[in-house]
Order: sequence, then structure tokens, then C-alpha cells
Amino acid sequence: MPFPADRPRAIVHLNVTDFPAALERLKDPALAGRPVIVAFPGAARARVLDMSEEAFQAGVRKAMSLDRALRLCRGGRVVPPDPELYGRAMARLVGLALEHSPLVEAGRGDGHLYLDLTGTLRLWGAPQDAARRLRQSIRAALALDPVWTLAPNKLTAKAASRLVRPAGELIVPPGQEESLLRPLPIGLLPGLEREDLLAFRDFNVRRVGQAGLWSRDQLVAAFGPRGGYIHRLVRGRDDSPVLPPGRAPQAISHERELGDDSNDVGLVEAVLYGLVEQAGCELRRSGRAARRAAVRLDYSDGVRITRQRTDRAGTASDPKLFALARAALDLAWVRRVRLRRLQLICDRLAEPPAQLELFPEEDRSSRRAEQVQAAVDRVRRRFGAGAILTGRGLGLEGS
Repeated sequence: MPFPADRPRAIVHLNVTDFPAALERLKDPALAGRPVIVAFPGAARARVLDMSEEAFQAGVRKAMSLDRALRLCRGGRVVPPDPELYGRAMARLVGLALEHSPLVEAGRGDGHLYLDLTGTLRLWGAPQDAARRLRQSIRAALALDPVWTLAPNKLTAKAASRLVRPAGELIVPPGQEESLLRPLPIGLLPGLEREDLLAFRDFNVRRVGQAGLWSRDQLVAAFGPRGGYIHRLVRGRDDSPVLPPGRAPQAISHERELGDDSNDVGLVEAVLYGLVEQAGCELRRSGRAARRAAVRLDYSDGVRITRQRTDRAGTASDPKLFALARAALDLAWVRRVRLRRLQLICDRLAEPPAQLELFPEEDRSSRRAEQVQAAVDRVRRRFGAGAILTGRGLGLEGS
């Protein structure tokens, strides 16, 4: 529920830039000043999990192949990730933040925090003073130096933090949200997917302010159901609350009984694809992406097996979600006994990835698939979910 105009919200976004790389430097002081790349060095097709600012400036990006990263940053030091260390440090960050507000929303071990300091003036003073004290506490306790920003909503606070990295602070007064966003490159706007950026590039839209000239109807025509969401984004409008642990949405789940127990591959795949379409639609409507898809199978003899597959970047695309879910199904469907129920669980929810490749090599068929998906969403939103059926779902209407 939005706050009244005479009581603007005070949302702090705190970000320890390059969190894993910063912690690796604390663990090994010899890494100070050197470009650091966090990845599994011995893994086949290893991908970059994180990097220091020096490696970033050399062109290294998250999810880039390690081989390519080392070609771009020849002096880079590769260190394996230490999830236990990152988890302990993140828990300590949350603990320090909770001393200033009970409303603390943490990222998944990535050094990001939101704090809602609305209404804490009498307890902690001005929100910017509380934010500065928190930063000092983190410096003293963890030897980390976070960026912090203060704004009337989460969207603007996060966008502002991208302007002051790797170190700094920024305060966005109420009413200045759209003014801050207008000159920014469209790729810096939180909440956009890669497909959105590709579409904006097709329309020669490079800045947030250019997208802000579009009406809501124009954005809906171009982006389908996400158009209304994007219309709010480019104007800096965001009423989403800061949700503490236990209240933030953790997963999207859909399931279906097979009626007569079955082990027919075609039927099972069709059911799974239908569940993917439901989950994908819900993800796109809420502006979220799933980093993991799990498939839970209930066999007719009572045995239950759950398996999952992950996508580090996250996705809300039906074809990509189905690829993850189908791979999880292969891992779970290992018995000859018939199936009674399928459940799809999409979790590790995050804001959709929006980073374009440094040298994009677009797959035309993939691009066309994205455009078709947007068109299908528009039709289903207007005429109902059954207005368009995919080939996989045609045989399910009477089942």
C-alpha cells in the first residue's frame, strides 16, 4: 500500500560492490590491487561468477566463459568461490542492518540489502544519518566499504546505487525519481530483461527518458503484458514493500494430476509444458525471473522424487523454463512405475537479467521466439489462457 504524500518513504539500498571478490581479498591480502575473477578454474565450460572492479574495467562480465575472461584480463587471478564465507558475511550484514530497522530485505548472498527507514526519525534520526552510521558499522565489523543510496522506493534506490559504484553515496529526494532516471542508459534500469533491451534497441531507444515518452498503450502494444510494468519502471514508480526474511515470495508453484496414472512421454511433456506456461506468465506479470526450476513427481505407488536444474542468470521465458524443467524431469523420471502427479516449482526468484553481451551474436530464431511469446501473452491477456494453445498442449483439453 503506498504511503501518503505527506509521509514519503525512505528506502536505503546498500551494496557491497563485487561482494565475493571483496571477501576473497579479505581472505587473501595478496589479491589487493589485482584483478580478481571468481570462478571454478578446473570446471569444463567454467563461467565467471563475480569479478573485481579491475577485471570489470578490462571487460569481464558475470556468466562470461572463463576462457574469454582470461583473454580479456590476462593478469586476472582466478579464485574458486567460497559460499560458506559469503553466507556468513551476508548474515552479519543483515544483523547490522536489523539494528536500524526491522524491515531488511537481503539478496541471495550478493552483498545487496534494502532497508525501510520510514518512520524511524525519532529512533535513529534522519535516514541519511542512519545510513551513514550503518556504513561505518560495516566498515568496522567486516572491513567492507558499501555503497548506499536513499530514495522514496526500491527501484530508484537501486538505480542510484549503480551510479555511485564502486564507492559512494547518493540521496534522491521525493519527487525526483523520474528526473534521476531520465538521462540514464536504458540498460541501467533495474527490472528489465535482455529481451526488453533488445526490443528497445530495435526501436532505437537508448535512454530511459526516451522510453518515458511512450504511453502505456504504446508500451503494451510493443511488450505485451509487461508493457504496463515497464511504463511504471521508466517513470520511477514502485510501491513494492521491503520484505524481511520469511515474507518475501520464495517460489512459484503449479501442479497437475494426470487423471489416469500414466507414463506416456508425450502426455507428461504436454502437462509439464502447460505448467511452464502458467509459471512463465506469472513470472513475467510480476517482473521476476526464476534461477531454478524443480520438478516433483508423485508415482502411483506413493514414491515422490524431486529434482532441479539451475540457470545462474534467471529467466521468465517459456522455452528456457521448459528446457530447465525438461532437464529436471529427466533426472526425476527414473522408474517404470506410472506417474500420478507433476509439480513444477520455480524459485530463487530475482529481477530479470538485462545485461547484453559485449559483442552480441543474436540468434535470429531465438529473437523470433521472443517476439512470438510477447504476442501470445497479449492475446491470452485479452481473450483468456485458452485462446492460444501450443502444439504440446493440444491433446490436454479432454484429459
